[in-house]
Amino acid sequence: MNKLFVYGVAVGGDNFTDRVKETARLKQDFENGQNVILISPRRMGKTSLVRHVLSVVDNKTIDVVYLDIYDCRSEYEFYNKFASAILKQTARRSETIIQNIKDFLSRLSPKIAFSPEPNSEMSVSLEITPKEYSPEEILQLPEKIARKRGRHIVVCIDEFQQIGEFEDSLNVQKKMRGVWQLQENVSYCLFGSKKHMLTNLFQNKKMPFYQFGDIQFLQPIPTHDWISFIQSKFGEKHISITDEIVTAICQTVENQSSYVQQLAWNVMLNADGEVTKETLDMAIEDMLSQNSSLFLQQMEGLTAYQMNFLKAVAQGVHSDFTSQKVLSEYNLGTKSNITRIKTVLIQKELIETTGKGVIFADPVFALWFKKTWCAL
Repeated sequence: MNKLFVYGVAVGGDNFTDRVKETARLKQDFENGQNVILISPRRMGKTSLVRHVLSVVDNKTIDVVYLDIYDCRSEYEFYNKFASAILKQTARRSETIIQNIKDFLSRLSPKIAFSPEPNSEMSVSLEITPKEYSPEEILQLPEKIARKRGRHIVVCIDEFQQIGEFEDSLNVQKKMRGVWQLQENVSYCLFGSKKHMLTNLFQNKKMPFYQFGDIQFLQPIPTHDWISFIQSKFGEKHISITDEIVTAICQTVENQSSYVQQLAWNVMLNADGEVTKETLDMAIEDMLSQNSSLFLQQMEGLTAYQMNFLKAVAQGVHSDFTSQKVLSEYNLGTKSNITRIKTVLIQKELIETTGKGVIFADPVFALWFKKTWCAL
């Protein structure tokens, strides 16, 4: 099925828009063996971009591997997922996957299952433990395969910030960096959805992955690129939408890719031949309602002080939170309270600090919060 607008998941094909410059740069990085770190807020399309670039890499000497480690909660969960992805995605057939295991992880007796469904992937459970292989041996796996095959391997790891949650995380990171930085035939693209954690992993001089690769900050897709994309989609349904309305869609969600597609879809559902300002208003209300449960979940456990801090930001306060005026007007407690409040709200990804001061990290959450809590 050809979906007109896709959000909440990685997009590709006709639903992938623009990113021409970013695609070209990332493709060159992959084809030249450069390590890359992608950093941006949620919903900017990092996963979609990486998957798109992987699909257009045309150098026949390069193997590309993608894995998402969101569900990894420990060091050896990561090693199992890492090794399984490497073995499966550098193979051409199921027989080669089995041969890969025999050649490179011979001390294992993996569980391999085939689904009866056509075109489904083979399931490989390696069950690696410290008794069979050390971390260094597993981390060296792509380099061993690349050398034997005379190829270069690009390993793309999504939700990489999860390693920061592992027990003894700093030591795990040191092992990874120690092995990966010496590999000559493998490069890495590391990215994820938690900007503040990734920034700490890669830009903090005290962390092992400091200066590990080319850091790229993914910016929002410009409005003028969205205009032609959105109008072409509406045209397929014979619905008229002006440049001004498309611009308003983009501005409402600050050009965050997933939200642009979600709001555009809501507008289309509410449209009747022609999109009006009233159509857009109804679509925005629908979007706030659709995300309400998620936003309430994100706010669970917030203290009164933390809620008051969010209200201050919603009402235009972006700095000087320790001033007596702001402390008193918004009931934020003492000056020493402010740092603790900000730390918690940043960790929950409700706010972020920029050159303009403290702002909401999520533009739709900001709209919802102002409507739900600041009107009380």
